[in-house]
Amino acid sequence: MRSLVLIFVFNSVILSQTLSNKGMLTLNALTSNDASDTWSPYESHLSYIPTLSIKKYLSKLGLIDGEWAYYLKRDYAGDSLYNKIEKTHRLWTRYSNEKSEIRLGLQKIIFGPTQILRPLSWFDTFDVKDPTEQTDGVQALRIKWFPSNNISIWSWLTKNDLDTLSFGGRAEVSSSIGEIGLTFHTDPTNSKQTIGQIGIPIDASHSRLGLDYRFDGFIGFWNESAIIKSEKSEIILSTIGADYTIPVANGVLVTAETMYISNKYETQSINQNYSAIIASLPIGIIHMAMYISQFDWTEDKKYHYLRWSSTFDNYSLNMIFSLNPKRDQYNTPENTIPNSLSGFGAGIQFMLIYNH
Repeated sequence: MRSLVLIFVFNSVILSQTLSNKGMLTLNALTSNDASDTWSPYESHLSYIPTLSIKKYLSKLGLIDGEWAYYLKRDYAGDSLYNKIEKTHRLWTRYSNEKSEIRLGLQKIIFGPTQILRPLSWFDTFDVKDPTEQTDGVQALRIKWFPSNNISIWSWLTKNDLDTLSFGGRAEVSSSIGEIGLTFHTDPTNSKQTIGQIGIPIDASHSRLGLDYRFDGFIGFWNESAIIKSEKSEIILSTIGADYTIPVANGVLVTAETMYISNKYETQSINQNYSAIIASLPIGIIHMAMYISQFDWTEDKKYHYLRWSSTFDNYSLNMIFSLNPKRDQYNTPENTIPNSLSGFGAGIQFMLIYNH
């Protein structure tokens, strides 16, 4: 009798929800003229992300929803499997209403106006060059509060792979003179980790403070800066950027960013400078051409990327050409350089993305 009651209650709960599912299948093949001596000049990658979402409206009280996604990936060099990934990609539940949002679990946390040189990429791995637009998640409790239409206040508690808890927050204000954000984070972790898109290493507990600003007028302009400070080190990152749509054909959106990094550790100091230019042109409603050049002025290295994308209802086709420094141009031991073809030499890549 008890089992029958439980089944009845479970079915009643499920029927009162809105369930949906989707998935993204990615097939990727690439070749390069700079394969290592022990590596195939051809690679292929297969990945699939099934996603299940559930939501329930609580009349005037708000909305409860959740999402589960799993990441499956296989990487091949020639016909040999060299890497596989099977892990939870998203697993979160959320309560939201007009003034607040509370989300708990493995989720995406991303903020800041920069496109490619990103001092505030503290919790994400987003890369504008990746057609899938996927990013790793972070285990967190995140709370958002919206006291007015132009103000939002965030707070979060995150947990890393060592089960260490960190906390932080962010405030965003929008006005006629632009959008401004102030972010902080405190991490007590004493083990080695890398921070941000550049992968800056730090091996001690530290605090982070970020400030960002964006203005959209005749041109778009933004600044994103951060300082990461521990007992022995101080890292400063600052990016300025701008964009403008040239009125040619359907409009060529040109974006430029430049980043300065100062890394001080005890008595040592290293300065780095990077720049990036992005140009994108829509061709009709299906096709898009994108060109990206990145410059590492300190190491005197240049990276070029050209992508042609054709997007249809359920799938997209992407042809990618890249030109990067070769392995022997890096001043690092050969055994520390990844075997993967991506990011080395002249490469051609084809990617099919199917969404259902």
